[in-house]
Amino acid sequence: HCLNLEFTEEKLGQAEKTELDAHLENLLSKAECTKLWTEKIMKQTEVLLQPNPNARIEEFVYEKLDRKAPSRLNNPELLGQYMIDAGNEFGPGTAYGNALIKCGETQKRIGTADRELIQTSAINFLTPLRNFIEGDYKTISKERKLLQNKRLDLDAAKTRLKKAKVAEARAASEQEVRITQSEFDRQAEITRLLLEGISSTHAHHLRCLNDFVEAQMTYYAQCYQYMLDLQKQLGSFPSTFLSNNNQSSSAPVQNVSAPSVLASASASLPSVSNSIVTSGFSELKSLSGSRKARVLYDYDAANSSELSLLADEVITVYSIPGMDSDWLMGERGNQKGKVPITYLELLN
Repeated sequence: HCLNLEFTEEKLGQAEKTELDAHLENLLSKAECTKLWTEKIMKQTEVLLQPNPNARIEEFVYEKLDRKAPSRLNNPELLGQYMIDAGNEFGPGTAYGNALIKCGETQKRIGTADRELIQTSAINFLTPLRNFIEGDYKTISKERKLLQNKRLDLDAAKTRLKKAKVAEARAASEQEVRITQSEFDRQAEITRLLLEGISSTHAHHLRCLNDFVEAQMTYYAQCYQYMLDLQKQLGSFPSTFLSNNNQSSSAPVQNVSAPSVLASASASLPSVSNSIVTSGFSELKSLSGSRKARVLYDYDAANSSELSLLADEVITVYSIPGMDSDWLMGERGNQKGKVPITYLELLN
């Protein structure tokens, strides 16, 4: 209560106020700022890694209790499971059923990569950040509060000394100021030492940030590889896709003026829907003779019957009767071999 009164008097300008030195003030604001942003980054990283708030709270609670959270399927795993079940129901022998199963398996692999990202990030990034907020920063706050109290004690003693008229009262007040001053100085020193540790906190958190980036990089590289593999697998039967489409009442895929679509759509990544791509080459199939084609992406030949390709080179391509519809014969100088049409852009 006395402290509150002292604080109020100070605010009203009636009492002494001992100023903290500028260095200490700087350190205090740096600590405050570090705590604020560390908390924001930590919370938003948790949201990024686990967007579902209920699952997030549950995982956090289990982590506190040091128990294993009940393993539930995450979103990609669940989607993967539905796709696999649907594919089996439609028939793994059908083009669509087969594709669903392959997609489902890839979604599940992405789900596993998700789990690994969450786990690695929690251990290497989130935990150190949380430890700072719940550990070091709590200690700093406690010592800072103590410093505030010691400062108010010192200010009160100085005010009493100012008001003391009688000699004995002055002597007693001077003694009190000496004691409270030394206690304040000691507490300021303790607080300063703790606050200077914030620089090493930044250095530590920088290492943790690098670990987080590393984990994300691994995750995205894995996902990209999984999708690339899936796309190659799906690319191995677009001919069946096409015959499927022909049976359906509307076959929009067939009406596309293909080479122009190919040129624009394929310019980004090999993510063009194979059915559209394949229809684009149907006009090539009907042509006798050869055409020039630009290679869109590197391709490594799987065996000696295929031709390896380098992005941006121009090769000669032609069709052979009875050949699988998603391959063409490619020629470069005296080398020849099968090439996947999804990797090519026809030139007029």
